[in-house]
Amino acid sequence: METGIHNTSEIGRLKRVLLHRPGGELENLMPEYLERLLFDDIPYLKEAQKEHDAFADCLRSQGVEVVYLTDLVTESLTDDDVRRDLLCQFLEEADIQDSRTRKAVEEYLSAMSDREMVAAMMAGVRKSQLHTGNARLGDYLAAAGDDYPFAVDPMPNLYFTRDPFATIGTGVSLHKMHTITRNRETLFGKFIFEHHPLYKNAPRWYDRGLTSSLEGGDILILSPQVLAVGISQRTREDSIDTLAETVLSYDGTFQKVLAFNIPKTRSFMHLDTVFTMVDRDKFTVHPNILGQLTVFVMELDENRKMTIRQEDGRLEDILKEHLGLDSVTLIPCGRGSEIDAAREQWNDGSNTLAIAPGEVVVYARNYVTNQSLEEAGVRIHTIPSAELSRGRGGPRCMSMPLWRDDP
Repeated sequence: METGIHNTSEIGRLKRVLLHRPGGELENLMPEYLERLLFDDIPYLKEAQKEHDAFADCLRSQGVEVVYLTDLVTESLTDDDVRRDLLCQFLEEADIQDSRTRKAVEEYLSAMSDREMVAAMMAGVRKSQLHTGNARLGDYLAAAGDDYPFAVDPMPNLYFTRDPFATIGTGVSLHKMHTITRNRETLFGKFIFEHHPLYKNAPRWYDRGLTSSLEGGDILILSPQVLAVGISQRTREDSIDTLAETVLSYDGTFQKVLAFNIPKTRSFMHLDTVFTMVDRDKFTVHPNILGQLTVFVMELDENRKMTIRQEDGRLEDILKEHLGLDSVTLIPCGRGSEIDAAREQWNDGSNTLAIAPGEVVVYARNYVTNQSLEEAGVRIHTIPSAELSRGRGGPRCMSMPLWRDDP
């Protein structure tokens, strides 16, 4: 059955990719609420869009079809019942306590076209945009002592399309995100994979209704047989157990899952912020994971029951063993310099997007790491990132492959 998805590696020739062009959600960031919305700074939208367009153009110039999240969600609203269902679930998950506010938001969104409604859901709804009767809702709520400016919070992390779901093989893992702020994003994936004509047949490896968090930045497809998942600040062990058992039992391709135990800190937020694959035997790494690592190897035994064993060792040796490689080249962010690595890691120097074996997209600003990649024989395509990088995510974070050729 055609699922519209084929993704069996990190490095196979990229043919179709999902992006989200930053929109009004970035203009709804305020200094007082940055921590709540998982941002450290406020990107300038106009320049962020120019940089994102340069990213998309870079991909298109290499033969990649670029599709956008807003388009896919809009195309998933195949009839009035589906549209009403999305609006109802969106309002429920927005957790609007005041009934008058909820009614005003519903009326505000209902009056829009499908595409306008989806964009407004993503951007968030300011109370100043709403009315109740002949009065502005914001004035009514302010008089009642409620001075929070939003009826519905924005979703500024949406341009990091890697996290809310992950394509694995011919199916999809739809995630339960670690934070309430980001978990609302996965509603859009739910409607794509339930209603979009091209993607509604994709098998589901994980579901957003489960209780344990799992995020796409922690999932790396190292080969058609080996899946890696990070036990991180935002992905829990039991969610990896569930994902592994489902993928190994039903996919028919993957033979093992490697669960890497990484530090539970912001700088090691996801596995792909410290470790990405750039060629069959080449990987970018954060210098701080070059010591001893613990990895849990998950496989099915002859009775189709999952087994888990612990291995401890260096990343290089773990990769050689499980990928069947004679040698591995690890390329440290910032050449391993304490200062350069810290600066470039902050700007996602290790977060590369491979578009083919030995060919990657990187941020131009990480010039020390980029030079190391070139010296290792990797072809790089640089994109601007003065504003995009303020969200703390790189080219891999900003992309979700929908179709890759086999490596």
